[in-house]
Amino acid sequence: MERMIKFKGGATRSVDDGKLDFEGFLSPIVLERYACYMQKHRKQADGKMRESDNWQNGMCKNRYMKSMFRHFFDVWKIHRGVMAGDMEDALCALLFNVMGYLFEILKKKS
Repeated sequence: MERMIKFKGGATRSVDDGKLDFEGFLSPIVLERYACYMQKHRKQADGKMRESDNWQNGMCKNRYMKSMFRHFFDVWKIHRGVMAGDMEDALCALLFNVMGYLFEILKKKS
């Protein structure tokens, strides 16, 4: 049986034990910065705007992996001071590839 909690005002709810804590696991400032990065990169080389969820249409994992390595090296070089660059953008680029790779794995499981 699920445990319950009663609040001073009388409301009752089941306890949060074992439930995913999205509010705690995620950071709104990180997600907002990532969304800004993604918005900035919606314009394609041909000048057209891609849909925000275009990446979910599928891309091969090899492409994500190669890009992930390039962006990791950018992060590493900026961190070490051997390359000038925007660390936030470099981290967002790395995050895009990590999330895309994971998305492709999870998509096959569903």
